[in-house]
Amino acid sequence: MNKNWKQTFDIAEKPQRKILGLMSGTSLDGLDIALCVLEGSGRKTRARVSHFKTVPYTAEWRAAVKAIFSKRDADLQQVCLLNEQTGILHAEMILSALKEWGLQPEDVDLIASHGQTIFHAPRSLHGMPAYPNATLQIGDGDHIAMRTGIITLSDFRQKHLAAGGEGAPLAVYGDYLVFSKAGENRIMLNIGGIANFTFLPADEEASRVFSTDVGPGNTLMDQYMQQQFGRHYDEDGKVAGKGMANEQLLAALLDHSFFGAGLPKTTGPELFNLAYLEAAQLKTGTTGLSPEDVMATLSHFSARSIADAIKATGENELKIFMSGGGMHNNVLTSRLQAELPGASFFTTADLGIDPDAKEALLFAILANETMAGEPQPFSAGSGIPPVCMGKVSFPF
Repeated sequence: MNKNWKQTFDIAEKPQRKILGLMSGTSLDGLDIALCVLEGSGRKTRARVSHFKTVPYTAEWRAAVKAIFSKRDADLQQVCLLNEQTGILHAEMILSALKEWGLQPEDVDLIASHGQTIFHAPRSLHGMPAYPNATLQIGDGDHIAMRTGIITLSDFRQKHLAAGGEGAPLAVYGDYLVFSKAGENRIMLNIGGIANFTFLPADEEASRVFSTDVGPGNTLMDQYMQQQFGRHYDEDGKVAGKGMANEQLLAALLDHSFFGAGLPKTTGPELFNLAYLEAAQLKTGTTGLSPEDVMATLSHFSARSIADAIKATGENELKIFMSGGGMHNNVLTSRLQAELPGASFFTTADLGIDPDAKEALLFAILANETMAGEPQPFSAGSGIPPVCMGKVSFPF
């Protein structure tokens, strides 16, 4: 037997696995690296994060990715080069983090790499019935495996597509296994570049679970901050806090068929970008608004779209557990709480998981299920194909 397969089988049979979860979101701020300890599988999964850090990207790397990010006319050579380069970069970041933590590659069983999304194209966005749902992440798993010496699972979203899904969101799989609780209707809300949530019913019935994108989280605010202020994001919502939301502009931003579509659904910066904002401002004659007022309006836009989607679940007495960078934006979260006065708000820290590490943990859980679990009885009709995901790359 090839020794790679023997090692893989040995890992699958372990009572406990150490998996490095990697997550790089549409905000392009850095690579989240979480060393996760997982016991069991399925509904018996027990997970904790033993080490975590976010390694920031350089301005040069961000600029290179932005040149192809969400662009239909991207330079194909640059896409090819960055696919390999991102894998190499992530491998170097992993090795540096392990060294900092006093660990060796041999101390890790698996790497679970999300990669870097550069284009998301569900049918609802590309509008071409003859073509399938599609998505593309760069950061080749073979480069990560070869450079770290650790078996790597990557490219998770393609199985989701092949099984009839839209490739996103994937958080639902880990949310259900680790965060469901009998007797509580829970919303696991991630406010990243795009905001999404998983609904976990109090009866823990898998067929009722669903996950959905709901609209922009930080992406429009971040893009506007970079354009107007030369800053990567609005720290703690300080800029938005100095402005006043414009109701006309807010109504125009919310006037899109995406918001009227049923749940679940997916979207991305391909729709919600500065061109979308500019069109809404031209439509409402609000191009003269101060940047602070625009930021206040954008934060309200994110909060309203999130709240409207949560209300659409029709559930009461919800417990909302937040994660993602947007949870640090005080203007956004305050508005969200005002929009949902009947809900109770927490962060995943209240469940023992660092909110900043949650997305990386969820990919470690996906890898754990592929190695040692079985597909869960989700409903494909709710956009959750009952599959295990990830392509395996061996280190030699």
